[in-house]
Amino acid sequence: MSLEQNKALARRALALWSNGETESASEIFTPDYINHQPHATDDAHTIHGLETWKTFITEFRRTFPDLHDTIEDQIAEGDRVATRFTSAGTHKGEGMNLPPSGKKLRWSGIAIDRIANGRIAESWVNWDKLGMLEQLGAVSPRT
Repeated sequence: MSLEQNKALARRALALWSNGETESASEIFTPDYINHQPHATDDAHTIHGLETWKTFITEFRRTFPDLHDTIEDQIAEGDRVATRFTSAGTHKGEGMNLPPSGKKLRWSGIAIDRIANGRIAESWVNWDKLGMLEQLGAVSPRT
């Protein structure tokens, strides 16, 4: 795949968060997809497998049903795509060990995707979980 095709694939992956539609995930990710990212307030373990990944997206969207991601920058080289994004959503569902607050939140993140045979095989994602928890009042603001 060309670098532009790889970037388009990474954009499709990020769009799953905004639209909540996980049926097309098998077209975007390999069945044995691996995702390295903090996926709960008290757990930073790796997510293994496409079905586990789809469950994570579904659960996160229950917490933030109006979640929307905006791509700020995207760089591709070889089999990797780096995407800097901003996420925004309203905390309407229980999640992250916190009851719904109704607060509108914004946070930023960076995803690096590794492409293999036309699909994303592995991702490393880092997002401002501390900033999110500050906005929710779950931790004291940084000074």
